Amino acid sequence: MTGQSAARRDPILRVMPSPGDINSNGHIFGGWVLSQMDIAGGIVAHREAQGATATVAIDSMAFIAPILLRDVISVYAEVERRGRTSLGIRIEVIATRDRGATEVKVTEGLFTFVALDENHRPRLLPA
Repeated sequence: MTGQSAARRDPILRVMPSPGDINSNGHIFGGWVLSQMDIAGGIVAHREAQGATATVAIDSMAFIAPILLRDVISVYAEVERRGRTSLGIRIEVIATRDRGATEVKVTEGLFTFVALDENHRPRLLPA
């Protein structure tokens, strides 16, 4: 992100996966964490765009370490780039495990959101 440690910034989203989110390897499904990232990115995009947005691309995505059943994940997101109608939101997921003793970066990605007008067409971002 911007060099801040997870301890010095507030997550956009904090959630614990449920047993139904686990795959046969004992890890959380990648699609589950992807949806949490999209929710957090959408919150930041909506705030920045001052209105409706849509996810239009995942520009990069890296699964770094597995998420385990009892982990609490914190999703951090911030605007990395700003265009005329679109926002690049950098999203990072940190898993806290061992009753809070360990923090592990589990995934990160760059998502692109586009601001939408009332007809669901791209609109200019506010100044």
